[in-house]
Amino acid sequence: MTSDTAPSICQAYRASILYFKADPAFEQDASVWHEDGLLVVEHGRVKAVGDYAQLRPALPEGTAIREFHGKLLVPGFIDTHIHYPQTDVIASPARGLLPWLETYTFPAEHRFDDEAHAREVARFFLDELLRCGTTTAMVYCTVHPASVDAFFTESAQRGLRMAAGKVMMDRHCPSFLSDDAQSGLRASEELIGRWHNRERQMYAITPRFAATSSDMQLAAAGELARAHPDVFVQTHVAENTEEVAWVKSLFPEARSYLDVYDRYGLLRPRAMFAHCIWLDEHDRARMRETQAAAAICPTSNLFLGSGLFDFALADAARMPFSLATDVGGGTSFSMLQTMNEAYKVARMRGTHLPALRMFYLATLGSARCMQLDGTIGSFTAGAEADFIVLDPVATPLLARRTARAESLEELLFAFALLGDDRAVLATYSGGKCMHARE
Repeated sequence: MTSDTAPSICQAYRASILYFKADPAFEQDASVWHEDGLLVVEHGRVKAVGDYAQLRPALPEGTAIREFHGKLLVPGFIDTHIHYPQTDVIASPARGLLPWLETYTFPAEHRFDDEAHAREVARFFLDELLRCGTTTAMVYCTVHPASVDAFFTESAQRGLRMAAGKVMMDRHCPSFLSDDAQSGLRASEELIGRWHNRERQMYAITPRFAATSSDMQLAAAGELARAHPDVFVQTHVAENTEEVAWVKSLFPEARSYLDVYDRYGLLRPRAMFAHCIWLDEHDRARMRETQAAAAICPTSNLFLGSGLFDFALADAARMPFSLATDVGGGTSFSMLQTMNEAYKVARMRGTHLPALRMFYLATLGSARCMQLDGTIGSFTAGAEADFIVLDPVATPLLARRTARAESLEELLFAFALLGDDRAVLATYSGGKCMHARE
């Protein structure tokens, strides 16, 4: 990772600039593109954005302009579902989700009671996110409070905006990863007090998934969510059919897997549910009503054979959703690679995802799902200056294709289908350069 010194009062960046005001699937003029644009940053926040010719004369005297000729500047990517303790088990073979958890994930997470180990992994993890252009993520730690302290310590040192939480898990898991309802509640409360809204850190109440939490623990999580309405909630739902059947056997009184969480008050704004593949129309309507959001994880769903998310039905229900990598079930930290697989999943379901929509989902769309629009994900005046610079000539093939792009949509589609971490020239967080490709 490379990092500039503290930013000066005013900085300016010249490039082609793209950001969003709304969802392109539902509103016209949802995107804003300045082909020769200028982004002005002051005290780590967006001061202005617009055409270079219009903004240049108004810059304070002596303001240095960083030129990114021929490059595309967009808000930093937001990954709404990822597991940092699974960094070292990415690309591990298994027959499906549950065998993968038992064989690789749980043994790897056992080591995270050691804060030194957790911090070493967190350092690599955060540097990898920044290298891929991700400036905010919703992160699962492990059942160990030390894993949360380690993650937030490393994130705070970089000045990043991250949401994370201690996994709550009190059954159907190895004893070395089990807490109980009361200890999980107490530890989560202590971590909320220690980290939530400390600088740019945000806490997420994190029951792993319904099958690994007792009724008592889910009730405790709901109690915690009611006591802290500005804290996030994150968990998994309806990832694969075997898991859905298991949850049905454990909670026979619930109408659906999602209904298990609803009964404990966990469907609400700032709640993020990973996968959501096997929902029905009642579930989707309930998510719209409560403004709970889905994190769609195409590389993970394909890798584990979990299923194909139905974008058309989600849009018909106006259910909030975003894109996520789900590392280590997911196979890449790159949100560009995630767009690549999302496009293919949509096609297999008979839907076309335009590149503009995919870039929206990875920026403002994710920020809205997190109830953070106006803070991250766009270049609204006053928003935190998290942004990335994409290089259309990062690889020979990308350069050859983008040279023939005849529209913004074609350029973005090339980034989404051919791009990866190499396409990210620089990543800025709070106005500071946190990664620069050498």
